[in-house]
Amino acid sequence: MDLGLKGKTVLVTGGSGGIGAAAARILHDEGATVHLSDLDPDAIAAQAGEIGPDVGHIAADLTDTDDIARLGDAMREAGGIDILVQAAGVTGAKGDPLEMDDAEYHRVWETNFLSAVRMAKVMIPQMVEKGWGRMVCVTSENAVQPYWDEAVYNTSKAALLNWVKGASQVYGPKGVLMNTVAPAFIESPMTDGMMEQRADKMGVSVEKAVETFLEEERPYLKLKRRGRPEEVAAVIALLCSERASFTNGSAYRVDGGAVEAVNT
Repeated sequence: MDLGLKGKTVLVTGGSGGIGAAAARILHDEGATVHLSDLDPDAIAAQAGEIGPDVGHIAADLTDTDDIARLGDAMREAGGIDILVQAAGVTGAKGDPLEMDDAEYHRVWETNFLSAVRMAKVMIPQMVEKGWGRMVCVTSENAVQPYWDEAVYNTSKAALLNWVKGASQVYGPKGVLMNTVAPAFIESPMTDGMMEQRADKMGVSVEKAVETFLEEERPYLKLKRRGRPEEVAAVIALLCSERASFTNGSAYRVDGGAVEAVNT
């Protein structure tokens, strides 16, 4: 299926691995001109090289407004951005919601929520000028199904889901469609770390840690496995495409059924 992305200019944040890298790869395969951004310059350069020699890479800290402005300038120099995939994010500390200190709430809020808002402020006006654009933000199952020990993460992702829904009502009529994708338990550095810690605590293999986690913590994920980054990336690519020209303000779950509720 031709997604109509040839010649489109794309920026993927959190692009050095996991879902971001997988999204960049499929968008590149569809003919888009892809640029990656992430914190580590070596990691982002290596990932860009793996995807293709024509893939751009710009190291940036999305909690720094000067870095965001620099990304905006780079995209304008590239002819203006058409598509923003906001995949950058952190999990944050876990534990009793009342025992998480303010600094941790602020840190995760800045990275997961405000970075997306600030990126949109810089990038979406370029799309409005063209009369066409896409912004896809990666949220999480946690946005609608919060787990008590992940309060700082839950809060940031729920806010992002809500914000995209509201902003989509303003910018959809201007040709810029804004949607979210909500993955659950995807094979990534983030869940690798979670499962390694669980394995160490239980004194079992990582495979056994994954198995018990699914049984005890994700009872509705009936596929009984972690998702793959490319399975999320396929949905992101669709939402970035001309094929999704009547999809705006929507939240797409790629969670293997982990969220049991009917409504978002």
